[in-house]
Amino acid sequence: MLLLGFCGLALNLFATAAATAAWMLVAVRLVGGLFQSNAAVANAYVADITPPEERARRFGLLGAMFGIGFILGPTIGGLLGEIDLRLPFVVAGALAMVNFAYGWFVLPESLPPERRRPFEWRRCNPVTALLGLTQLKGVGLLVPALACIGLAQFTMYTIWVLYTTFKFGWSPAHNGWSLFFVGVMSALVQGWLLGKLLKRVEARQLLVWGLVSSSIAYLLYGLAPGGWAMYAITLVNLIGFTVQATMNSVVSGAADATIQGQTMGSVSSLNSLTAALAPLIGPPMLGLVSHYPQGDWRIGAPFYFCALLQGLAMLLAWRHFRQHRAERATAASAGSGPVTPPTTPTTPST
Repeated sequence: MLLLGFCGLALNLFATAAATAAWMLVAVRLVGGLFQSNAAVANAYVADITPPEERARRFGLLGAMFGIGFILGPTIGGLLGEIDLRLPFVVAGALAMVNFAYGWFVLPESLPPERRRPFEWRRCNPVTALLGLTQLKGVGLLVPALACIGLAQFTMYTIWVLYTTFKFGWSPAHNGWSLFFVGVMSALVQGWLLGKLLKRVEARQLLVWGLVSSSIAYLLYGLAPGGWAMYAITLVNLIGFTVQATMNSVVSGAADATIQGQTMGSVSSLNSLTAALAPLIGPPMLGLVSHYPQGDWRIGAPFYFCALLQGLAMLLAWRHFRQHRAERATAASAGSGPVTPPTTPTTPST
């Protein structure tokens, strides 16, 4: 699956570089999207080779690598684009082929034969995959929580540059530096701090507190009085960067060892669905308030919407974990019968 994904990504990027009309770009994106399961497969690979108690940290390392890519990608793309507008896509396609070569010659298969299942076309249906996620024992309310988190995150992605331009008058350079800072913080937290935190608290506890932190951060982004505040809020919202890794760990831990790929693919499908909905919500919402003067708190309406979504996700996750603890306590009490105290031998009195 990884090799197919790398091939599809490379062809997508090379075709984008060769495109001569807008309709060609749309067609390339439609076809290329069919092959973009690499993130889900990478998460499943990590789940296959990692004990459950270590998965949150390993998912955090994956997130850190995405953060590094978030830092380097725009910088390299901008420099290459100054030389030729098509060059960034050619170089990116070449990097995809390097990944393909690494996967072919170096990376071993993660799933041993005894844990594999026969391939069935009906399980390729995305609707079936999402329904399977809702029926997964131990996930429950985390499914709508996942949807809220994804929609909030992708809404922020789609309006960040527009928001900072309308509210603070930022230039492309200002936005570039702000995204660079976000990428640095993401890589630092997920690659280093997350492992430290997991030694002190459980992934479930960290997930709830991460959702609390990010809910407040979204609200403060909308209320930010100046551009400096965007940096300060990002710096304070350290725990918020752990949400994705801890959520993936909890969902993966609820799945059987034979369906890690299907489970993480379902999570990816849900994220993709929210990624498709976010551009239909965030930018139009910002358009309704973009006529207000710079600095007006009402321009932050999309971030208030994100804060509401993240707060709802926090409540759903908290309720799910509370129900789960109650169910485990009930099962434990039902499984243990009355305990007969051991008899203590008595010594005859003298």
